[in-house]
Amino acid sequence: MATNLELIATSERKSLIARNGYNYTDEYGSTHSKALSDGDEKGKGELDGSIGSTTDINTRIDNLGRNSYDKEHGYGVTNPNAISDGDEKGKGQAGDVGQVGGLTDINTRKDNLGRNDYNDNKPYGVTSTNALSDGDEKGKGELDGSIGGLTDINTRKDNVGRNIYDPNHGYGVTSANAISDGDEKGKGQLDENGTIGGLTDINTRKANLVKNKTYGPDKKSYPDFVI
Repeated sequence: MATNLELIATSERKSLIARNGYNYTDEYGSTHSKALSDGDEKGKGELDGSIGSTTDINTRIDNLGRNSYDKEHGYGVTNPNAISDGDEKGKGQAGDVGQVGGLTDINTRKDNLGRNDYNDNKPYGVTSTNALSDGDEKGKGELDGSIGGLTDINTRKDNVGRNIYDPNHGYGVTSANAISDGDEKGKGQLDENGTIGGLTDINTRKANLVKNKTYGPDKKSYPDFVI
């Protein structure tokens, strides 16, 4: 005999099941009408190629209606709207020698090329007249010993004109202006017994030696305290 607790449980179960649209004779599952896309809002599972609720289906139909591509007319690298054929859509190259880009791209490129002094028949390179130093402002590459544009050349000539040294009269340790020979420029010792420094250096040294009453070349030597 059922207990009071079992009787209450049975009663509650019947009450709850009454609210459920599904029962043992009409169970919910993947093949149930409420699980399949048959034109209502509940079922979304695929049925005869249809997927989603009625809202999903209608939204998809609306979106596809705006799309110019479909199963029979798919978008791809060979689609007219993917190939550069003179409109704004296609940008891919048509063939090995075809143009590239949309209409705006093509027109912009033509405009830019029209302003360019160089082309396939007259390319720019190291041997181009505008790359070589031939007396104008453009070319700067070496040509017959000349380097730089016209301004570069004239500036170099001006600078070299102020320089008293040149390839035939270079500055070095044996240059007159590097050796102490009585002028202000040369300061290097001429030989083992020669002077050191410019004219001012020599005169200052002589004056300092005169002031020294104790030590000097002709006087008492300063003692060496090294042990």
